[in-house]
Amino acid sequence: MSDDVETALDEWWATLCVALGLDEVPPVRDAILGLAGVAAHNVVRPAAPVTTFLAGYAAGLKGGSAEEVGAAIATARAAVPR
Repeated sequence: MSDDVETALDEWWATLCVALGLDEVPPVRDAILGLAGVAAHNVVRPAAPVTTFLAGYAAGLKGGSAEEVGAAIATARAAVPR
């Protein structure tokens, strides 16, 4: 990822967290992007946002800790067909 993309993504992450009222979000951006890539390439491209949303939603329902987010991402990755 280029520095410009990285900077824009960092700024968007911060802006969106404020807009959504999220105080503390586990630093899992790269894991989320990785999950999106796996879903897009192994299911269909539109599966990327659906998969990441559902993983985040599942983690949020369980409390949203870094461990719960990581577990939801791992579970979602395991569910993607290879």
